[in-house]
Amino acid sequence: MEAFKTLIWLVNIFSAIAVIFLVLMQHGKGADAGAAFGTGSAQGVFGASGSANFLSRSTAIAAVVFFCTCLALAYVHANKNTGGLDFNTAPAQTAPATPPATPAQQGGGQPVIPE
Repeated sequence: MEAFKTLIWLVNIFSAIAVIFLVLMQHGKGADAGAAFGTGSAQGVFGASGSANFLSRSTAIAAVVFFCTCLALAYVHANKNTGGLDFNTAPAQTAPATPPATPAQQGGGQPVIPE
């Protein structure tokens, strides 16, 4: 079970890093105006449609993987094995404890003889 949780954690971390990286790679709304004036174009690398389709689809896939792993971790944590102890049951009935002896009952160093 621990290996499964570790695998989910690793996929979660890598998908979070992928989402961050892919969001930072995308152009903002004003970036297309700069490309028209010769500052660069993404058509050569990502095809005729530019980087918008590739990066937005990749971001969506990484986000879905991230949310699924988050839900899986929440499910595993909520249903974890408690090692055989069930903390949701009522406590077992125990015998009442005997009250502690008072100094008068202790006899001041003398042995107390029960009656």
